[in-house]
Amino acid sequence: MAQPAVREASYADLVALPDNVVGEIIDGVLYSQPRPAPKHGVASSRAGARINLAFGNRQPSRDGPGGWWIVDEPECAIGPNVVVPDIAGWRRTTMPRLPETAQFMITPDWICEVVSTGTARKDRMLKLPKYVQAGVGWAWLIDPSARTVEVFENGGGRWIWVGTYDGDDPVAIAPFAEIEFDIGALWDTGE
Repeated sequence: MAQPAVREASYADLVALPDNVVGEIIDGVLYSQPRPAPKHGVASSRAGARINLAFGNRQPSRDGPGGWWIVDEPECAIGPNVVVPDIAGWRRTTMPRLPETAQFMITPDWICEVVSTGTARKDRMLKLPKYVQAGVGWAWLIDPSARTVEVFENGGGRWIWVGTYDGDDPVAIAPFAEIEFDIGALWDTGE
């Protein structure tokens, strides 16, 4: 018996999702999930806030060197795929202006995924290969459960593991090594 044809997901499928759902299209398949749990949200917010404070200005300031756009949950067109990293960054030389639409057509210079039990497989197995193929320069995987930050650099179309960071000591992590980053602050949930 013949298998029924599977329809590839379209951008209209993403738009039709409820507001409380994050949707992505990877290799023609629609993936959706509810908004993240609080620990995930806190880690993402704190990482983005620290980086944005130092790098999110056009020019250097007392807080850092500036020169980047740092955006929470941008909708990125990566070839035929539509992915939503938890945080992404573009050097202002790569993307001088923010787009007028919700979708970013320029590949980010850096992405950060905050992994959870429900997203780890998709983030690692499906999205990371798309990011490196598209030319994303750096990837961070923040794991609130393991309390780690894994860092990868694009080495000619494949990810090179740079290191895994944990603990409470401030560290300088590429591509934002001009500042020290307090990893321990990502896990503070009032416990």
